[in-house]
Amino acid sequence: MAQRYDAVIIGGGHNGLISAAYLARAGLRTLVLEQRHVLGGAAVTEEIYPGFRFSVFSYVVSLLRPEIIRELNLPAHGLDILPLDGTFTPLRPGEGPKAGGGDYLWRVNDHGRTIRELRRWSKNDAEAYEEYGQLMVDMARFIKPILAMVPPDPASNDPRPFLPLTGLLRSFQKLSERQQSVFVQLMTMSAFDFLSQWFETDPLKATMSASGIIGTFQGIKSPGTAYVLLHHYMGEIDGAFRAWGIPKGGTGGISNAIGSAARANGAEIRMEARVATIRVGGGRASGVVLESGEEIEAGAVLSSLDSRQTFINLLEPGSLDADFEAEVRRFKFRGSSGKVNMALDGLPSFTALPGPGEHLRGAISISPSTDEMEQAYDDAKYGHWSRRPYIDIIIPTLVDPSMAPPGKHVMSCFVQYAPYHLDPSLGTWDDNREAFGDAVVDRISEFAPDLKSKILHRNVQTPLDIERTTGLSEGNIFQGELSLEQLFFSRPVPGWARFRTPVRDLWLCGSATHPGGGIMGANGRIAAMELLRSRGKRVA
Repeated sequence: MAQRYDAVIIGGGHNGLISAAYLARAGLRTLVLEQRHVLGGAAVTEEIYPGFRFSVFSYVVSLLRPEIIRELNLPAHGLDILPLDGTFTPLRPGEGPKAGGGDYLWRVNDHGRTIRELRRWSKNDAEAYEEYGQLMVDMARFIKPILAMVPPDPASNDPRPFLPLTGLLRSFQKLSERQQSVFVQLMTMSAFDFLSQWFETDPLKATMSASGIIGTFQGIKSPGTAYVLLHHYMGEIDGAFRAWGIPKGGTGGISNAIGSAARANGAEIRMEARVATIRVGGGRASGVVLESGEEIEAGAVLSSLDSRQTFINLLEPGSLDADFEAEVRRFKFRGSSGKVNMALDGLPSFTALPGPGEHLRGAISISPSTDEMEQAYDDAKYGHWSRRPYIDIIIPTLVDPSMAPPGKHVMSCFVQYAPYHLDPSLGTWDDNREAFGDAVVDRISEFAPDLKSKILHRNVQTPLDIERTTGLSEGNIFQGELSLEQLFFSRPVPGWARFRTPVRDLWLCGSATHPGGGIMGANGRIAAMELLRSRGKRVA
């Protein structure tokens, strides 16, 4: 006889676990089904080389909503976020105002030090940085309420779902004319053009514009990337916007803390339990069937998988209206990033600032110029991984030594661009994996020539590898691009952005829903709240 639960959640990523924690806290008998042996989806920590632990996919945190940390009491379950201090952008010899062995741009969390550093490059930029930073904080505060909002259906005649938007409209009307203008620019401009209104220093614009292309198949000069820049600016740690950190123990530390909170509230979590089919009868979801053949009945099924995996791969053909299915198939994934994880025998030394030091404790951005950033995108446009890519590097062992043996280090390299769809003349990603990894090491070695001699082990994750391991379609880290036509009302399908689906009692709770991707958790929380409201349950 099949087991029965009030709610079954497909996928043990952070959003699925958050939904489970809130549903179980409200008294629903809740089960999470995770296909892998490790919890967390793309937010996992794994020992893929003896003694070295890696955040294999997702590697930093900023967007995790403070209300989730508070309501689930995640610190009591082991969550400890260690701050990253700034961004170091190394340049090659002869580049920058400093003569000799090369220069660098180094912005830190100490505002005064950053302003002095920028003044070394440009007095105008140092002054503009103050205005820019305040305006972006204002924009983040203005848009922040939307992160907890359920998007209304524009075609609906019911005015009630639109009421939260009236508050946002009133807030917009209270903004100054300058602030309103900046918001419109953020919704329409490229990251490069937006930043060029303030700054003249090219490495500064290159490094800052990188936040506008993370997880998108667009270049820094592509319209719409300014919004993605704002999306990343909305992150906060302890109330400080644009603050970034790494979880102690890697990103798996976040997933394990949320999983612990879910279990403490009564949720059950099963590992190595891959779902084969969502059962549908009479137009409603009634449970799931595992690959083992086991059947599990449920009052509601929540999928933290993306829209393609949920609607196309797990539902029986004919379960969906043809128009809705066509919209699902039109949703753009276009995975564009890869990951290279390295075990190191020691720290690399950057020519611009040799030896160890606090400049290695934050992010290291391989983004020396806007031209090189755009050229990296040009490669991808024609189906080739970037020969000289943009790379965001973190050495987590400098803030969390437990990730490697004493004296050793791990290096995390997020890389763009790595297009999921390669030019057929190149072969498959399996054919290109090691060449792609070589290109990443060669690129970093332009700035840190001794890197190759420090590498003990290298783990290359192409977008195809990410898809195979985590189930993220096309390896897109946000479960679908954060392009403007795929946000708010239209995420993932126009008219179906309220976490419900055309199949009754089937819900979405992952990053394919509003407000999008990143280790945020808002998606899972809102989905759980909406399900509880639909059942007449108290959601406080």
